[in-house]
Amino acid sequence: MKKIMIIDGGPRKNFNTASMLQKIAEGAAAVSSEIEVKTVRLYGLDYKGCMSCMACKIKGRASNVCKFKDALTPILEEIAEADALVLGSPIYFGDVTGQMRTFLERLAFPWLSYNDYSLTAPKKMPVVLVETMNGQPERNNSQGYGSMEYCIANALGQPEHLYAYNTYQVKNYDRYELAGFSEEAKRQYREEHWEEDLKNAYEVGRRLAEIIKG
Repeated sequence: MKKIMIIDGGPRKNFNTASMLQKIAEGAAAVSSEIEVKTVRLYGLDYKGCMSCMACKIKGRASNVCKFKDALTPILEEIAEADALVLGSPIYFGDVTGQMRTFLERLAFPWLSYNDYSLTAPKKMPVVLVETMNGQPERNNSQGYGSMEYCIANALGQPEHLYAYNTYQVKNYDRYELAGFSEEAKRQYREEHWEEDLKNAYEVGRRLAEIIKG
């Protein structure tokens, strides 16, 4: 059975990033019952970033999957055997969340050879990078997945991007010190774009499943 791994790097279980990833999962599942779609929430795991233990680079026993043992280990092993990968994160201070960055350290460092500086994953696979953000298309400071995108592109393949802009930060703006934002303008933008964002996510899931279905 083919497998798509979806990694949710957002803290909220039912908000913007989670909703986009859920639609990707639904789109993929609609293509074939022979494709397993597994979603992992990083905020629900107890794990660390790269420990610089160098266990992945021991002579004669080098590995392109992280060898440090914690809650992330079985997820990294599953990704190594998967057929497609989806990464999703809200954008905080212009970057993916700390949990996503920490995950990416553990994912990508074993790919890197210090012999020739090549990047080699266990297998190539299609990748989708999802970003949800407060910024707008014409005005945002998102660096997205940053240098890690270079690692992903070289080790797994050129990723597809999916964005959701100007997303709601909270459901009720009256409760918070958020006077710099117009709730009315936010609501209008959401009414005009959010359903289209979810539809795009669903179609990305379908397309991803079609690719790996062959």
